[in-house]
Amino acid sequence: MKKQGIFSGILFIGFGLYFLSEQLHVPFLRSFQSWPTLLMIVGLALLGQAHYAKEYQQIFAGTILFGFGLHFHFSQYIKGWPNNTGTLLLIIAIGMLLHSQKTKSGFVYGLFFLLLSCALLFYNRINQWFNFVESGVSVLWKFWPAGLIIVGTYLLFIKKR
Repeated sequence: MKKQGIFSGILFIGFGLYFLSEQLHVPFLRSFQSWPTLLMIVGLALLGQAHYAKEYQQIFAGTILFGFGLHFHFSQYIKGWPNNTGTLLLIIAIGMLLHSQKTKSGFVYGLFFLLLSCALLFYNRINQWFNFVESGVSVLWKFWPAGLIIVGTYLLFIKKR
C-alpha cells in the first residue's frame, strides 16, 4: 500500500468511534457494538484506500468485508433478510464486478457468481416456474400426435400450391 496513512487513518477513526460508543453507552448505537461492525470498519478502510490511493486491488477485499458485516447486521435485525449462501455469493459477485470495473479483469467470474447467487436466492420461485413449464409441457406432450397430423396436412394440402 503506497499511501498507508489512508488505510490506517480510516481504521483508527473507525475503531475509535466503535470503542467510544461502547464507553459512552449510547443506546441507539448498542446494536452496532458487535463483531460485524468491526468487519465493516476494516472493509471501509480498504475501500477508502482503494478509492483515494487508487489501489484498486483493495476493492474486492473491502467489498467482501463491508458486505459480510452488513449482511450479518441485517440478518440479526431485519426479519425477512435472506440468510443463505446466495446472499454471500451476491456480496462476492458485487466485489468482483466492482473490482473488474476498475481493473478491467474478472468480469466473467463476477457475472458467473452473480447468476449463481440469483439462482440460489430465487430458487423457490425458479422451481415454481419450472413446475409450471413442466406441467404445460406434459399437457402438450399428450397431444404430440396432433403435431404430426398438422405437419402431414401442411405437406399434403398447403405445400402443393
